[in-house]
Amino acid sequence: MATLLSGAAFGAAMLASGFHHPSVVISQLKFENWHMFQTFMTATAASAAIYTVAERLGYVNLKPRSNSPLGLFSKYDGNIVGGALLGAGMALAGACPGTMLAQIGAGVRTGLFTLQGAVLGGIIWTGFLSKLVKRHKEKVGSKTDTSTLSEQLGLPRAATLILFETACIAFVATTTLYTLPAPEPKIMGYVGGLLIGAAQLISLLTRRSMMGISSSYEEIGKHFWWRLGGADGNSKPGHGNIIFSAGVLGGAFGLAQLAPRLVGPPATEVSPVLAVIGGALMIIGSRMAGGCTSGHGISGISLLSTSSVITIASTFAAGAAVAFSLA
Repeated sequence: MATLLSGAAFGAAMLASGFHHPSVVISQLKFENWHMFQTFMTATAASAAIYTVAERLGYVNLKPRSNSPLGLFSKYDGNIVGGALLGAGMALAGACPGTMLAQIGAGVRTGLFTLQGAVLGGIIWTGFLSKLVKRHKEKVGSKTDTSTLSEQLGLPRAATLILFETACIAFVATTTLYTLPAPEPKIMGYVGGLLIGAAQLISLLTRRSMMGISSSYEEIGKHFWWRLGGADGNSKPGHGNIIFSAGVLGGAFGLAQLAPRLVGPPATEVSPVLAVIGGALMIIGSRMAGGCTSGHGISGISLLSTSSVITIASTFAAGAAVAFSLA
């Protein structure tokens, strides 16, 4: 029940933030509007503050996100390549692994096509690509490690956190004052970010863990192959992440029914073909990187994980390149 509840809070927060509109994601990647970044930065800053308090109180003690090496050119090559694939998929589908569920909850058809691609991506990753990556890593002896921004900067965690919070506040304040608001969302970006931060608080209080979405599609892929008598031995895969995603969908749908004003005008739909391709790329990329815009972004960066910063930087850089090429 706690998993379902925290997922529902996250889904409702994303719908309230306007992320059920594919145009919100695409316009951000084209730097036409800063609503998505405002929400993202506020949510991450709020999550970092909430986690710090919870950790100081002894309630949780989570490890920062480790890197995801492929054994090709860098210990962060999986974060870079995976993040780039995630960003490319976001530009094609106008969604990320979590917002596609908010789209479905709001009745946006694009989300259904993106979900189909995401499930396909989960099947491809678990059945084939993850095994290729694992074999290559074992062959070259790649090892994972954990690094934080504090270590990279040579500063205490408290000082790094203050710098991070200050940078987030400055960014949100500047973009809010000097850019026009997006036409679709009914609330300001920083308000949506605080709502997502509240969902993170619920997740920490009820599950003692942070939010993440893309692993649920990997679980779906594992269930697919398990049903076929394929991979991963005879043990039945877990389903906790799938339950969380079901909560996300339910939370978005419930809020859309209770407050239809938040849904707003009909969304600008994305081509079904692009949505399916984008969904597949997002999940393959996010699993290669070890997380998506929620797991690495909002949650991972709030833990000051170096790998999360690299992943999200790669995501938005590649997403912008693809979005502009499609314009």
